[in-house]
Amino acid sequence: MATLRVGLVSPEREIWSGEAKMVVAQTVEGQLGILPGHAPVLGVLLDGSVVKIEPADDGEWVTAMVGSGFFSIAGDEVSILAEQAELGTEVDVADANRALQDALAAGEDDSTSERRARARLRAAGVDA
Repeated sequence: MATLRVGLVSPEREIWSGEAKMVVAQTVEGQLGILPGHAPVLGVLLDGSVVKIEPADDGEWVTAMVGSGFFSIAGDEVSILAEQAELGTEVDVADANRALQDALAAGEDDSTSERRARARLRAAGVDA
């Protein structure tokens, strides 16, 4: 079975890399599902969205919050370069809830901090 080679990185560190069956990313133009053999694409990640990766080893889906950034698909290589990224398993849910409440209290509609806090909670599996 064909797989994708995926790398998810932020300026601080490599968040996840490995072989995957599928990647789902939210772009500024809509959601994109990436399978092996996908046409080459360069896209802009939606700030405060979630990237999902289905590992090739049939393990649990990897879910990560991403801030603004880019992704590229070339051959069966997927590079996700995010300004900010955090695995759902690493999210401090209490901290993300506080950040969401602070963003809502600031009263700005659809602020970056609100979108990122909501994405952190979604990545952690909490409905926000």
